[in-house]
Amino acid sequence: MAAPDIDVIRWGRERARTGPWRGDRRVALLTPMPGTPVPSLAFVRRCLATLEQRGFSGVVTGALAPQEQRAFLAAGFAEAERLHLLRHDLRRVPVVGAPAPPVRIRRAHPTERRRVLSLDAAAFPPFWQLDDRGLTDAIEATPRTRFAVAYDMATGRLEGYAVTGRSGRNGYLQRLAVDPEAQGRRIGASLVVDGLRWLARWRADQCVVNTQWGNASALALYESLGFRRLPQGLAVLAAGDVDREAIPRPVSRRRP
Repeated sequence: MAAPDIDVIRWGRERARTGPWRGDRRVALLTPMPGTPVPSLAFVRRCLATLEQRGFSGVVTGALAPQEQRAFLAAGFAEAERLHLLRHDLRRVPVVGAPAPPVRIRRAHPTERRRVLSLDAAAFPPFWQLDDRGLTDAIEATPRTRFAVAYDMATGRLEGYAVTGRSGRNGYLQRLAVDPEAQGRRIGASLVVDGLRWLARWRADQCVVNTQWGNASALALYESLGFRRLPQGLAVLAAGDVDREAIPRPVSRRRP
């Protein structure tokens, strides 16, 4: 049976979004939906059975909080990647100097998606790269979103992009990517601050972001802008026939 595209599995009040992982029709991405109960073991097992019927032989989760992981681990999932979770109090939004050479930050246009995805592929290892469906998911993950791009004003070259979401008084930095050739010019910091200012204008109280366990440069960037690590981290879990070599391993298991 051919695997379907993005779908929602429902059981009572529990909900999880699913679809092919990175376009692989053998492996499903399974992510609990915001605002729904913490997944139960019965629900996770039902999801696995449904995905198996649809022809999937492996499953990878989205980034899960500790309380969300319990049912997945009990159902046979194992940790594939560990993530830091950081929070920013929006009562004070940082100020950063302008990138040099000058960069213009503005809302993205739908016609720019191909360039954005090309930059994303250059900025991330294969496991974390977004395809077109993944970018749509990031943009649509919250009721309100700022999808911003940064262009070098002299060359017109796309240097970075960010997706910042808002749900009620909570903000989420969903995605941040900078062209590797443009790193070190405060473009990432400028994109983050652009998103934080947007959230503050809409009276959000906080913004959270996650990043890979061994990504020291991302941690340094976020913490320099006022984000603070939370004691509880996140994890991506996997089960079944998943190519573990495609999943990047953390640089270190020690807490920095």
